[in-house]
Amino acid sequence: MSRRSGILEFAVLGLLRESPMHGYELRKRLNTSLGVFRAFSYGSLYPCLKTLLQRGWLSEEHEPSTPPPESERTDREARSASLTGRRAKIVYRLTAAGKEHFEELLSQTGPDAWEDEHFGVRFAFFGQTSRDVRMRVLEGRRSRLEERLAKMRASLARTRERLDAYTLELQRHGMESVEREVRWLTELIESERTGRDRESGSDPELPPRRQGDAGSGRRPGDGTPPDPSVDTA
Repeated sequence: MSRRSGILEFAVLGLLRESPMHGYELRKRLNTSLGVFRAFSYGSLYPCLKTLLQRGWLSEEHEPSTPPPESERTDREARSASLTGRRAKIVYRLTAAGKEHFEELLSQTGPDAWEDEHFGVRFAFFGQTSRDVRMRVLEGRRSRLEERLAKMRASLARTRERLDAYTLELQRHGMESVEREVRWLTELIESERTGRDRESGSDPELPPRRQGDAGSGRRPGDGTPPDPSVDTA
């Protein structure tokens, strides 16, 4: 299984744990809630759903599509409906085995959970994740970014004299992006450590955003953490 397909399977299972959905609803949620999937297509989703069905983690139900009232249909739609009928919608539902498998995935805290794309998806489902697991994922992510930041600084120190002003500014921008996410992660980790979780156990009480982060257009918890620059070392 490729890393990309593994992330997609995780996200589909997580969304269906919240409620059963049609394929169209799933695609919409993936596009709007999880930024990493904004560019993917039905060509990626339906093979994933087929795989999950074969493994017994999903079930499907055929739900007849309700046509619009006669008064709201055009003549062409009315003729088409009378001749061909309407295709039933398929509703995908998480099975007991699928729920158990998703909970196993949620408990994993290895390096894959710290990587750029996978971390964003994992963070989007922190509301379904235990505090201990959240802590390990956040600390692992911060450690990974601190290593990346050290490499970027070393690279910049070696090449500074050979860079023009624009390339140098781009390097600094990348470093600032990583530094900003490290600060954000540190705030989240401190929030978890002080136990400021909501009584429901859903999402942690997130700390206020720093004024310097206001231009990022993101807030912790929207499924789209800051986008660090690619390591230039």
